[in-house]
Amino acid sequence: MASCSRAQMISLYRMLMKESKKFPSYNYRTYALRRVKDGFRENLQVENPKTLDLLISHARENLAIIKRQVTIGQLYSAQKTVVEKEHDLPL
Repeated sequence: MASCSRAQMISLYRMLMKESKKFPSYNYRTYALRRVKDGFRENLQVENPKTLDLLISHARENLAIIKRQVTIGQLYSAQKTVVEKEHDLPL
């Protein structure tokens, strides 16, 4: 597999973030967003092409998992948590 360019990695990061924001459950949503950010931040200094390819393929697998889990989560209704309800209040 050819090494990904910086633009492709940024695109993958954005897709992961966008998909993670679709979780209907506040807890799953915040967890997924935090893990995506931490994962990319943790591997920011990696320059080895083989390691980068492995990390990118792992991120793509995680994107597919997130997409499936979001679909499953949307099948079931969830009550809003107290944290979410606070954001709905008008100022």
